[in-house]
Amino acid sequence: MQTDIIIAGVGGQGILSIAACIGLSAIQSNLQIKQSEVHGMSQRGGAVQSHLRVSDKKIDSDLVPLGKADLILSVEPMESLRYLPWLSGNGWLVTNTTPVKNIKDYPEQNDLIAEIKSVKNHVIINADHIAGEIGSARFSNMVMLGAALPFIDIDYEMIESAVESIFQQKGMEIVNLNLQALRAGRKFSEKIRLLQNNK
Repeated sequence: MQTDIIIAGVGGQGILSIAACIGLSAIQSNLQIKQSEVHGMSQRGGAVQSHLRVSDKKIDSDLVPLGKADLILSVEPMESLRYLPWLSGNGWLVTNTTPVKNIKDYPEQNDLIAEIKSVKNHVIINADHIAGEIGSARFSNMVMLGAALPFIDIDYEMIESAVESIFQQKGMEIVNLNLQALRAGRKFSEKIRLLQNNK
């Protein structure tokens, strides 16, 4: 098995935490993992992206080739479109609907959503709203990770274990809120995948 992932968004949206959770769960599952450097974190609000490759065999490169990504996971809608050339024909685009309008000519929301919907396999989720219902919009990155899990070939229990390990220093209340966000995102995405598979 091999899952090639591109994580995209803007600085301050928790991209590093998403990558860390996937990476730790892969290691705990005795899988190989390669991750490219996370770009853009030094500038809050600047574009951020990371390539993650997870496999049960040796991985030669840490960069996902054009047209080969199994998953684009984006916590910001415009950033999801930036990496479409990397998405494979059967790959999934999982994106948050909440924009971060960090440029003057940011596209209209309806235009963005229409473009995302033109992708064959897509999940569009208002992660900030779901996270807000749990307790705070700052958990939206875990909602997004949960929404991506049906398309990542790692046991769900290993992802939960990684989330617990990464956030345990912040106390069990924060761990449990992150796990609630993870589960909510996963539940949403599984419904969407089922609906698309039944078309």
